[in-house]
Amino acid sequence: MKKSWVYVLSMVVLLAVAAAGCGQKKESAQSSGDGDATVLNFWTFQELHKGFMDDAVSTWNEKHPDKKIILKTDVYPYDEQHNKLLIALQSGTGAPDLADIEIGKFANYIKGSKPGLVELNDIVDPIKDNLIMGRMDNYAKDGKYYGVDYHVGAEVMYYNKEILDQAGVDINKIVTWDDYIAAGKQVVAKTGKPMTTIETTEHWSVYPLMNMQGSDVLDKDGNSSFDNATNIKTLQMVKDMLYKDKIAVPAPGGYHHSEEYWAWMNKGNAASVWMPMWYMGRFVQYMPELKGKIVIRPMPVFAGGKRSVGMGGTATVITTQSKHAELVKQFLAEAKLSKEGSIKTWTLLGFDPIRKDAWSDPAMSAPNKYTDYFGTDIFSTLQSIVADIGQLNVGAKYPAAISLLQKNVCFRVLKEQSQSPEEALKAAGEDLKAQ
Repeated sequence: MKKSWVYVLSMVVLLAVAAAGCGQKKESAQSSGDGDATVLNFWTFQELHKGFMDDAVSTWNEKHPDKKIILKTDVYPYDEQHNKLLIALQSGTGAPDLADIEIGKFANYIKGSKPGLVELNDIVDPIKDNLIMGRMDNYAKDGKYYGVDYHVGAEVMYYNKEILDQAGVDINKIVTWDDYIAAGKQVVAKTGKPMTTIETTEHWSVYPLMNMQGSDVLDKDGNSSFDNATNIKTLQMVKDMLYKDKIAVPAPGGYHHSEEYWAWMNKGNAASVWMPMWYMGRFVQYMPELKGKIVIRPMPVFAGGKRSVGMGGTATVITTQSKHAELVKQFLAEAKLSKEGSIKTWTLLGFDPIRKDAWSDPAMSAPNKYTDYFGTDIFSTLQSIVADIGQLNVGAKYPAAISLLQKNVCFRVLKEQSQSPEEALKAAGEDLKAQ
C-alpha cells in the first residue's frame, strides 16, 4: 500500500509539472508575437477608456492579422492605479505595457533623466501639423513626448434649456460673465433653481476660469503663481456666485463626479454647469433623464479673455518595462494618433479629437448617442472655440499645485469660508514653495 501511494503521488507531481510546462509554452507563444496573438497589459482608471481600447484592438487585429493583440485591461480606482504604476516604475518591475496617466499626476512620472516611459517622438513628429500640439506638449519633457491624450478637453457650458426657457432666458445672448450672472439671477427669481453648481473639493469650477484669462497656478518656469491678481479676482467671482449673487450652490458631494451630484443633477435641479467636452460622457452615462434638455454652448468670456481652454486630460503611455515596445507603439499610433482613431474618440467617447484634420470629416457630423442627447450642433460649437486651446503650465510641481488648489484653496474659500481668496492662494503658494 505504501509503494502504491508513493507511485500515485509521483504520477500526480509529474502530471502537474507537465501541465505547468504546457502552460508556460502557451503563454510564451502568445507573448512572442510569432503566430499567436501577443498579450499586452493595460492599466486605466476609467471604464470608458477600456471600451475605446477594446475597439482599437479589434480594428488593429482586422488590419494586422499577422500581428494580432490580446489586451488584458485592469480598471483600478484613480488613486490606486496611479500609485501602483508609480511604484512599479520606480521599482523597475511589475509595470504593464500600456497605462493611462491623468494630467494632474503626469509630472510625477517624468522626473529624473531617465523616465520609465517610452519616448514617442517617432510617431508624433511626422504628424505634428495635424495635431493640437498644445495638448501634446502637456506630456513632454526636453523635447521628448511621453504620452498621447484622448482629447482636446475644450471647456464648454452645458445649459438646461428647459429651465432657461422657463425663466425667459435666451441662451444665445449669454456672451460675457456679466451676462451669465444676470441670467442666473433671472433663473433663480423665476424658477427657484440655481443657475449652476460649484465644486468645493475639486478644481473644475475655478481653474478653467483662471486659464481663460491667461493665468495658471504655475508660471512658465514651473514656479508658484497662485496668488496673482487674476487668480484672486477669479476665485472671488466664483465665491460671490455662491454667497453674494446667490446664483449657485455647492455641488452635492463636493464635486461634479460624485454619484450624489449625478443623481441630484439628473432631476433637473440646476440650469447649467461648466465642464470640459469630455464631460458629455458623464451626462449620457449617469444623467439619462436630461437627454434632449441639455445644449452645449461656448463659455462666457472675460474682457480680453479666451472663449475656452483645454482642461483635464489623460495620456496613454508605454512603459519601458514592456517587452513589446515597438509593437505597442505602432498600436498606440493607430489607436489614438491616426485620423480614424482620432475620429473614434468622438464617435465612441464623445471626446474632441486631438487631430485637426478629423474635424472636417463627415463622421463628425453623423448621428450618434451624443447628438441624440445634446443635439446636432455640438461639433460646430467646438470648431468655433478650439483655436483658443493652448498649453497648461504643467511643471514638476503641477500635481502638488492642483492638489493644493483642490483640497486647500477651494475647500477653505468655497466650502468652509474660513479664508479669503487672497489668504488661501497666498498660503497655497507658500506651501508649494516649501515642497
